[in-house]
Parts: sequence; structure tokens; C-alpha cells
Amino acid sequence: MAPRANWKGYLKVGELSCQVALYTAASTADRVSFHIVNRETGHRVHRQLVDADTGREVDNEDIVKGYEVASGQYVILEPEEIKAAVPDSDKTLALESFIPCGEVDTIFLDRPYYLAPADKAATEVYSLIRKGLEEKNVAALARTVLFRRLRTLLIRPTDQGLIASTLNYDYEVRPASEVFSDIAQFKIEGEMLDLARHIIGTKKGKFDPTEFDDRYETALADLIKAKIEGRKLAKKPKPEPKKVSNLLDALRQSAGADAKRSKKASAAKKPARKPKTGTQPQRKAG
Repeated sequence: MAPRANWKGYLKVGELSCQVALYTAASTADRVSFHIVNRETGHRVHRQLVDADTGREVDNEDIVKGYEVASGQYVILEPEEIKAAVPDSDKTLALESFIPCGEVDTIFLDRPYYLAPADKAATEVYSLIRKGLEEKNVAALARTVLFRRLRTLLIRPTDQGLIASTLNYDYEVRPASEVFSDIAQFKIEGEMLDLARHIIGTKKGKFDPTEFDDRYETALADLIKAKIEGRKLAKKPKPEPKKVSNLLDALRQSAGADAKRSKKASAAKKPARKPKTGTQPQRKAG
């Protein structure tokens, strides 16, 4: 079954354009999900919207959005007013500028989408745009009304197509100084820095998302299976924290443990030595 597109429109650069569609790239559909249940009856519980003062249930048609201007005082916004205020969507992703891949700070990345041609007729122009971005090693910035908001998207090429990521606005990203300004500055040098470099060097690797398992989801699935089968899960032993007197000792212990692991890994990779010709056992006749 083909995935359902979240949005359809036109990808445009200069006089070139083609019909495209956006598809969700990351989904939580496969996560373990729960219903809220009444423990006494085993029945599902439904939430109700009630008036905060009267406690009475409010019908859907009587629910509107309100902006609080003072304590308990709201400016009421009708759905028609909000719809009229939102910019009209022209269903066009016009590539406005091109920037080097990797120039956008990842903190501004919001949600990823697959951007694909909407039909066979769009494939040629789509492929040309993708190839052009790939050859120049650049990403494109474009804007369009998406889900009733004017959004900026970063469009970058991949081996198979284009990835479009919505970007957070500058006002949505908190200044880093709010969190980091109170961090005390320490002078790190000498053996401490050398050990830190050594530990990082021994743990170099490549990003492979298949290597990361969702232990929380796995634990929930195991717990649910055990409950269905009427058995209890064995308690996992808690790791005992190692006692270290100071940061330098901790670094020394870490570097030593890494060296031992590295030697074991190297020994495991070495092929077993073949016995010398002169020492091979003689085969018995018959």
C-alpha cells in the first residue's frame, strides 16, 4: 500500500517546476501505545472538556480559541477569523536560495519529510533539480504554507531523492546563553586532556541508526508479553558505580578499560595459527 501524502504542490526553481508530494519521514506509529482504563471496571476512560468554573461539559461547537490578555480575561478568536488571517497557500515550494550542505545548525531542524515527484510526468524535472543540488553539494531554502502555517523548509539531496525538513523560527529557539552562561570555566590541559583525547580516539565510529535499539520500547513489549502469559519479569541487577577519587583517576581507569577492550577485540579478529608442516600429526593407514 502506497503511503499517503501529507501535502501536494509544486517544486519550482526559475522557470522549472514539477508536481511534488511530501511524505512523513519519521513516525511514532510503531511505538507501544496505551489506552486509559478504569482499574475497577477494566473499561476505557474518555476525557471530557468541561467549563473550569461551572464544571459542566462543553459541546464541541461551543469551543473556541482564546488569547489571555489578563487573568481570566480572553480575546475570543472564531475559526473563520483565524482562517482569514492565515496566509493563503499557493501550493508552491519556490527554491529561494542555495546554501552549503551542513551550514544550518541542527538545532533549527524541526521535522523531516520525503519530497518526491507526485507523478511520472514530474520525474524528469525533479531528477534534474536533485542532481543539480547534489553536484553543487548545496541545500535549498524554500517557503510555503504547510499545515496552516507559513513554514521555511531546508531541501537537500540524498541518493534516492530529496529530504525536506521544516525549520524552527529564530524566536522558537531558546538562546544557548540561558542554559550555558552559568557553567564555570576550567582550564583543561596536560595528562587530563591527553587521556580525554585518547578515550575519544579509541571510540571513533560511524553513524549507523540500525545499531541503536529503543530499550524503553523493548522493555515495555517484554512486560506486556509477560503480563499476557501470567508471569513476572526477572529483576535486572543494578550496575554498581565505580568509586573514583577524582576526575583524573576516572580518566585513567576509562583509558585502561578501553585499552583492555581493544586488545581483546584485536585478539578475537586474529585468525588461528595453522600448525607447522613438520608438527602435523601423521594419519594412520587404513
